[in-house]
Amino acid sequence: MTGQLEVGLYVFVLATFLGFEVIRRVPPLLHTPLMSLTNALSGIALVGSLILAGSGRGPLATVLGTIAVAASTTNVVGGFMITDRMLKMFRKRGGRKP
Repeated sequence: MTGQLEVGLYVFVLATFLGFEVIRRVPPLLHTPLMSLTNALSGIALVGSLILAGSGRGPLATVLGTIAVAASTTNVVGGFMITDRMLKMFRKRGGRKP
């Protein structure tokens, strides 16, 4: 393996482990704000994947960018749906509905 690939793999494994540990230790009260933050990060990933898909750097970059656009879009939409559902749990029953 090349040095750059090893560093990239190391960062990926470390970020995966760190992300798993952070998410696992979040108390239930903070799940909704955390979901909002991850939706914002997914939105940033969506913008980056759109740039990659349309950059014209070759067919591989276009295909990977398109896959990233689909995955990021699914993540953003699903995250907002889950956040909306969680926020509905905090509304009073019989109260006003927006």
